[in-house]
Amino acid sequence: MSPPCVLCFLSFLLCIFPIISSTLHLQLTQFHTNPSRDPYQTLNHIVSSSLARAHHLKKPQTSASPTTTPLFSRSYGGYSISLSFGTPPQTLPFVMDTGSDFVWFPCTHRYVCKNCSFSTSPKSNISSFIPKESSSTKIVGCQNPKCSWIRNTNTTQCDECENNSTPQNCTQICPPYLILYGSGSTGGVALSETLNLGDKTVPDFLVGCSVFSSRQPAGIAGFGRGLPSLPTQLKLDKFSYCLMSRRFDDSTSSSTLILDSNSDFDKKTNGLTYTPFLKNPIVQGKEAFKVYYYIGLRKITVGGSHVKIPYKYLSPGNDGDGGTVVDSGSTFTFMAREIFDPVAEEFVKQVKNYSRARGVEVLTGLRPCFNVKGGEKPMEFPEMRLHLKGGAEIALPLENYFAVVGDGAACLTVVTVGGGGEGEVGHSGPAVILGSFQMQNYYVEYDLRNERLGLKQQLCI
Repeated sequence: MSPPCVLCFLSFLLCIFPIISSTLHLQLTQFHTNPSRDPYQTLNHIVSSSLARAHHLKKPQTSASPTTTPLFSRSYGGYSISLSFGTPPQTLPFVMDTGSDFVWFPCTHRYVCKNCSFSTSPKSNISSFIPKESSSTKIVGCQNPKCSWIRNTNTTQCDECENNSTPQNCTQICPPYLILYGSGSTGGVALSETLNLGDKTVPDFLVGCSVFSSRQPAGIAGFGRGLPSLPTQLKLDKFSYCLMSRRFDDSTSSSTLILDSNSDFDKKTNGLTYTPFLKNPIVQGKEAFKVYYYIGLRKITVGGSHVKIPYKYLSPGNDGDGGTVVDSGSTFTFMAREIFDPVAEEFVKQVKNYSRARGVEVLTGLRPCFNVKGGEKPMEFPEMRLHLKGGAEIALPLENYFAVVGDGAACLTVVTVGGGGEGEVGHSGPAVILGSFQMQNYYVEYDLRNERLGLKQQLCI
């Protein structure tokens, strides 16, 4: 959306409004935005979106008793939950995103979404929140402390209030927001609204009322480490999920997202291995780095062989470059070229039974790809294992790092600079972005109280 159009939308935002403990389980499902049935185009689409997501994360632009909820899988690579806002409640789908910290929904009858017609989300069917149908809707004022949360700053832009002789009576609203994501954007105004979670109600929840978006088929529920994120506003001790296999994309099947606000201190969940969250780099102009979940990747092995990787890429530096983040909003894992190339070369070195499928590499943007058609035995590739600090390991099942394409090829589902997609990702920011494709059928626990990530391989459905 061009800047003039953005300004036009922001200029009429005021016209669309009247003046004015325990554990939760949510359904988690996959969210689809790619209408193509061509397997090569499908993979190329996911490669492009994964690289666009990596570009955004690496170079962010600023502007009591248990209850359950389902988690659904969608074909563009994301996972969605349903949340209910307002009085009476209005239920909408949200993409769960651990790489951002703001919650927003499509809003008002005038909501406009550009390039949002996807296979399962036709533009006309995008659900919007209607503020005037909720008795608990309030526009966030400029002097409300939550206004500063949106911009990751301690200051507000209350020009009218500062020039007012009685600033305590200032009625200026919180300035409209414009948020840029890897492949899209959204803009609107901040609301204070009631969030309904099962039999619980959370009043004065900060949420964005977006009146326009680009390439965003649903609202986004930010689960990152910032003040406006859903876990922070709910004062959660931890949250956890189990990501279903991609073969359940757009089906009615779902797994569970668990929100826990009353966990025992330092108690570990049975069967999980843990790795500590690392301290987030503080870099001026890159405040988004403070939102990510960094973990310590010690080494990568392929077929038991240690892949040699320069240490500076494994640990985040003071400039914010390097390190590994876990991101539910990414599909395929991203690796900086200095990590990806030796990993890919190790696969090529060890795979002797299959020839390279270079034509498929061109079509999909993935590499290496191998010809596997005609084999009488089950497909076999060297094991890929991620070794983390604290002793935790992620021994990836084959389907989590190789995808069968068409009727005769299999490709490594990791992306890098120059591997396909639009634009250059560059060297700044995290060197590894662990995507959801690699975490299929893993139970993942974000223990916020004890600053650690718990992992266990299990069948999620």
